[in-house]
Amino acid sequence: MPAKFIVVLGSIMSGLGKGVVASSIMKILDMYNFKVLPIKFDGYLNYDCGTMNPYRHGEVFVLNDKGEVDMDFGTYERFLNKNITSSSSMTGGKVFGEIIEKERDGKFLGQDVQIIPHLTNEIQQKVVEFASKNKLDFVVIEVGGTVGDLENGYFIEAMRQLSLKEKVIFVDVTYVPRLKTVGEQKTKPTQSAFRSLMAMGITPDFLICRTDGKMEEGIKNKLSMFTSLDENRIINDPDMDSSYQLPKYLIEQGFDKTLLALFDKKTRRIDLKKFGKWNVNVENIVRKEGKEVTIAVVGKYVELKDSYVSVKEALMHAAGKLSLQLKINWVESEILEKRKPEEILGTADGIIVPGGFGKRGVEGMINAIEYARKNKIPCLGLCLGMQLMTVEFARNVCGLKTANSTEFNPQTKYNVVDILPSQVSVSKKGGTMRLGAWDMSIRNNDSIAFEAYKKTVVSERHRHRYEFNNKFRKLLENKGLKVTATTKDGKLVEIIEWKDSFGISTQSHPELKSRIEAPAPLFLSFLKASVSKNKLYK
Repeated sequence: MPAKFIVVLGSIMSGLGKGVVASSIMKILDMYNFKVLPIKFDGYLNYDCGTMNPYRHGEVFVLNDKGEVDMDFGTYERFLNKNITSSSSMTGGKVFGEIIEKERDGKFLGQDVQIIPHLTNEIQQKVVEFASKNKLDFVVIEVGGTVGDLENGYFIEAMRQLSLKEKVIFVDVTYVPRLKTVGEQKTKPTQSAFRSLMAMGITPDFLICRTDGKMEEGIKNKLSMFTSLDENRIINDPDMDSSYQLPKYLIEQGFDKTLLALFDKKTRRIDLKKFGKWNVNVENIVRKEGKEVTIAVVGKYVELKDSYVSVKEALMHAAGKLSLQLKINWVESEILEKRKPEEILGTADGIIVPGGFGKRGVEGMINAIEYARKNKIPCLGLCLGMQLMTVEFARNVCGLKTANSTEFNPQTKYNVVDILPSQVSVSKKGGTMRLGAWDMSIRNNDSIAFEAYKKTVVSERHRHRYEFNNKFRKLLENKGLKVTATTKDGKLVEIIEWKDSFGISTQSHPELKSRIEAPAPLFLSFLKASVSKNKLYK
């Protein structure tokens, strides 16, 4: 069967949750046992997301194959429970770069190279080849940005042209606002957006309508009249307790049946085992009962929660598995440079120090780690969090008062965290860090790490330039710091732990591989320690 294509667009405004809609569609198709994967197009001219500021763009998600991609890829992986490759990520920078390279190689001799047909043909070819190479039944294509943006217009045109050759269904994620002054939902913005798409030669097959609360009576009928779509093609996507609830809600509205009918797949039946398992896991996350646990996430970018979305999701997955009610306190680390940690962190059952770059707020993170260690509060450090746990221990236990990372103080005498040797000669910033999935060896069976993973070799994803400096390893270990995991060759430290309480940090990002079906082991152990007040892992 030739692959079918579903293109998810967004109109009116950004931030409507196209990634969740695309992921939910893929989850539904997976429940029907179709083979499905995503393509995400982003119009920016960056080659990838690696050099972007998380304050502006949100989290940079890292794939097993070293790809630095949009945060929506985390949503795709968490819904599908599959590892996705960089071939699913298409950016304006990549596409234009390849076109220019082909022109320089003489592939377009004698031609004026233009957006149409050369660029649009290149995009279509990539999409079709992706489907063929992966032997897919469906490709769900999310178009980043908003309809009407100059930067994605050529991609939308490529999808229009693709629909002339292949079976393509267009899904428009739109917004039906509720005006406080009149107290009712309004359809005019969606009507205008629909006409804009029609002017581009595209008539959406579905409208997914984001709303504050459920869609009011008569809204579907009104939109149906103005768009000429049947009411069963107008689907409500209201605010929910969890985005994981959306697949079931779409199915309850008959979206799956209508979608498959358009692809002449009416006889296909949903896999009830997959459907039931997914819904049980979702119910575990959204339940309103169970023991409460409060976790403080002390980070540099907490004003934009999307900067730490994978940390949040990993905590939710673990809390669902353990039947806990989770409360997350987002703490801006700079505050802890001005106020006593107990004033801000006094109610926390556990503390997480996540990743980041740059000097701002680092001392506040170190203060949080010191507070956790001294008060035996369970603490989990991730990437930068591990580096700062090393610095804190060196300063306050080993007496190296000026210990630091050379990222923050290149002249420090006690550079307990230093740049990776492989990074010293690197001049380019994009795609040059230690990236992707790497194996680590757990070298101490009497450790939090082994208790969490239950095996001696594990693989986690990385994204860093700086590392624990082995020059100080013996000194720190003699003072009680435990190095419990390293790279397989023993050259790089991967996990360190405190001796007398639950304190563990890892140079990796275990949050990136956490799934609703398979929570990250370190997060499970961390929440167990946090909720039980048992500061050790046993």
